Amino acid sequence: MKTTFKTLALALLIGAGNVFSANAQDATSILKKMDDVMYSSKDMTGKNKIILIDKNGKQESREATMQQKGTDKRMFRFTSPASQAGIAVLSLPNDLMYLYLPAFGKERRIATSAKNQNFAGTDFSYDDMESVLFSVKYTPKFVKTEANAFILELKPNASSDYSKVIVNINKENYYPEVMQYFDKAGNKVKEAKYTFKKIGKYWNAEEVEMTDLKKNHKTKMQMSDVKYDSGLTDDDFTVRKLKQ
Repeated sequence: MKTTFKTLALALLIGAGNVFSANAQDATSILKKMDDVMYSSKDMTGKNKIILIDKNGKQESREATMQQKGTDKRMFRFTSPASQAGIAVLSLPNDLMYLYLPAFGKERRIATSAKNQNFAGTDFSYDDMESVLFSVKYTPKFVKTEANAFILELKPNASSDYSKVIVNINKENYYPEVMQYFDKAGNKVKEAKYTFKKIGKYWNAEEVEMTDLKKNHKTKMQMSDVKYDSGLTDDDFTVRKLKQ
């Protein structure tokens, strides 16, 4: 009897270990598939309408352009209103990020410790605007499966104001539907909701709605005039271009 009990216990432990290993592998695979969806094209250009909505429902609109090359180069530049036009942020490999403010006429590098700050009055932080693969930025853990989504918990691989991010990933097409951001105390502080649309062979984040739960304030970024694989080069993502 004792031998049978030990054998059963060992089998259960081995089984649990195999399930854990499979879930961990599934989490890594699922997150990489999400990256493949979000960074699938060689390059991308598009227009952005930014809508700021305060706790009373009052709205303020801005416009911007965005360029992306590969998985680690991104340029975002405001075009209107006049008070915001020309403000731009450039994300480059190796944790490099620059901000250009026309009023000062020069760029400044954004320190890693400052990436938790909000970008130009929106509810997106510099960290949110950075172009880095999620599978590089986070270590995933499988949480559960829902009817139409995989639920993963993402833990930052580097210093971050977020203790974790919970992401719902569409089961069929592997794009993110919701991301919930938690602070070091475990409180949910922000939530991003994604609406995707297929353009040609690529899935495009047609709208991202970021809500700051502490401030009861949200920002919607709506993409339009999106073009893929137009031949952008590394020269389009330099500090010199940032200032033009």
